[in-house]
Amino acid sequence: MSRAPRITLYSTRRCPHCRQLKAWLRQRGLSFRELDIERNARAFREFQRLGARGVPVLLVGDRRVDGFDPARLRRLLS
Repeated sequence: MSRAPRITLYSTRRCPHCRQLKAWLRQRGLSFRELDIERNARAFREFQRLGARGVPVLLVGDRRVDGFDPARLRRLLS
């Protein structure tokens, strides 16, 4: 039995693409850990270490997706 990869989402409350991505993940029954980089200093430091320039940033295991890209996410999660 294979385990689903850990999914981590770096986001902000005001980001419309973050809201779309969260809805997309929930519609597929995928659990994820959300880290708000505006409210959580540790999450912000992690976000900076990733060299990210904007949200959303999604980590699926060791793979990274910047922005909301449903086609890439489907391929990554299949």
